[in-house]
Amino acid sequence: MSSFVNVAVMIVAILLILVVLLQIREQGSGLFGNSQSTVRTRRGLEKVLFQFTIVLAAIFILMAILAARFN
Repeated sequence: MSSFVNVAVMIVAILLILVVLLQIREQGSGLFGNSQSTVRTRRGLEKVLFQFTIVLAAIFILMAILAARFN
């Protein structure tokens, strides 16, 4: 059971990293590219990626707690 939880945590962590990198790439401006601070709403794929990031982060936290509990 312990090894399954550890593998699941690694898979979720990799997915979380990929989704965050996709968000940065979708944004287009990068870290220092756009100095204007404009407020806009997320739409389409950007909104889905944002929500998926939140879900993955919650799953990652729960799986990390489970991994610590079983080890």
